[in-house]
Amino acid sequence: MTPIPTPTDPALQKLVDQAKADLAARLGLKPEQIALLELAAVVWPDSSLGCPQPGMAYTQVLQDGLRIRLGVGQSVYQYHTGAGRGPFFCQSPGKPVP
Repeated sequence: MTPIPTPTDPALQKLVDQAKADLAARLGLKPEQIALLELAAVVWPDSSLGCPQPGMAYTQVLQDGLRIRLGVGQSVYQYHTGAGRGPFFCQSPGKPVP
């Protein structure tokens, strides 16, 4: 897992910082201990933003968003954004539209 450079766009950097802060709190780490592995613009297939929950119904409309992958050691954690929602941890990520 090779870290990628920090985004130069302040809005993107803010989203990455929010995701890192959330993961740091979950794992009891400092945000500096978390590596950015991927920051990709994606199109999610529905309003679940690539993170469907069992028993939930979602609007079947394409949603622009981001996939943020963070790494700690050999573990990878995925955060999703879209539809005006800030980054959130996705334990069972789905795939974006190809």
